[in-house]
Amino acid sequence: MTLIPSPTTPDGHAAPCAPEDVRRVACVGAGVIGGGWAAHFLARGYDVTAWDPAPDAAVRLRRLIAAAWPALERLGLAEGASQDRLTVTATLEEAVAEAQFVQESAPEKLELKRGLLARLDAAAPAGTVIASSTSGYPMTDMQTEAADPGRLVVGHPFNPPYLIPLVEVVGGERTTPAAVDWASRFYTVAGKSVITMDREVPGFIANRLQEALWREALHMVANGEATVAEIDASITEGPGLRWAVMGPMLTFALAGGEGGMAHMLDHFGPSLKSPWTRLEAPELDRALYEAVVAGCEEAADGRGIADLVAERDRGVIDVLRATGRLPRTAEEAAR
Repeated sequence: MTLIPSPTTPDGHAAPCAPEDVRRVACVGAGVIGGGWAAHFLARGYDVTAWDPAPDAAVRLRRLIAAAWPALERLGLAEGASQDRLTVTATLEEAVAEAQFVQESAPEKLELKRGLLARLDAAAPAGTVIASSTSGYPMTDMQTEAADPGRLVVGHPFNPPYLIPLVEVVGGERTTPAAVDWASRFYTVAGKSVITMDREVPGFIANRLQEALWREALHMVANGEATVAEIDASITEGPGLRWAVMGPMLTFALAGGEGGMAHMLDHFGPSLKSPWTRLEAPELDRALYEAVVAGCEEAADGRGIADLVAERDRGVIDVLRATGRLPRTAEEAAR
C-alpha cells in the first residue's frame, strides 16, 4: 500500500483543512468558558467532542448547554444544530483524536496551560490548529513545552462565548502566521466577530479596558464614594448605551462636535492631568471584599444566578438586534 503524504504549508508544517470544511471541534475544559464554547459550536452545526477531568463534567456541561439553548434559538440555529451532537469523552486523547479544531479552556494557571497544550499538541492530528481561551497569558509563555508550537494560538472569547461575538486572536513568538490567519478565518466562519492582533499585549485589548474600569470601581467602593448599584447604573444608564453602538474612541470624537476628536482633545486634553482615575489596584482587603460581595447580593435582589443569566442573555440579544448586528426573526418583525 502506498501512503499519500499529508499536504504541507511552505514552511513544512502539516496543513489543516480549510476553515470552511471543519465539521468536528474539540472543547477541552468544560467550565463556564469551555461549556460556552461547546454551546456555541453546537449551535453553529458542528459535531463537538469535549473533555474535562472533573468527575461530574458531563452532567455540568449538558446542564450548561441546555440553559444556553433558549438564547441560541433566539439567535438562530444553523441547519442541523443539535445538543445531541455533543460527545463527552473519557480522555483528552479521545476528545481530540479526530478534531479539525481544538479550543482549550482550562483554568488560568500557567504551568497547567503549558502542560495541557503540550498534551494537546501530542494528541491532536497533525496540522490541526489549537487555540487557548486564556484571558491573560501570552501564547509565547504557554507554548514552551509543545513539540509543534507553530499551530498554537490564543483565541480569547468573552463570557459567555455563545452570546458575545468578540474573539481576539494572536499568536506567540513561535506561532506560524498561517495558523493565526487560519484561526481568524475559522472563527469568522463559525459566527464570531474577530480581532486579529499583530502583537502580544498582556491581557489583550478588551480585557485591558475592562480592567481599568474594574479597578476604578473597586477604588470607589473601597473609599465609600459609590455603591455597587450606583456603579452598575452609571454604566447601564450612561456610557454603556453608547458603547453598544460605537466604542469609546468614536464616542469621544462625537464629544468634539464638528471638530471631532481633534477638538475634543484640545478642549478636554488638559483634564487628563486631573486626579480622576487611580489605575493601580486597591488593596483587596476583607472589608472591600465583603462590601463588593454584599453589594452584588443586594443588586441581585433575590434573583438567582440562573435568573440573572437568562436576563443578561435576553438583554444582550435585544441590544444586538436593536443595533442591527442580528436580523430580527419573522415573529419579531411581525409584531
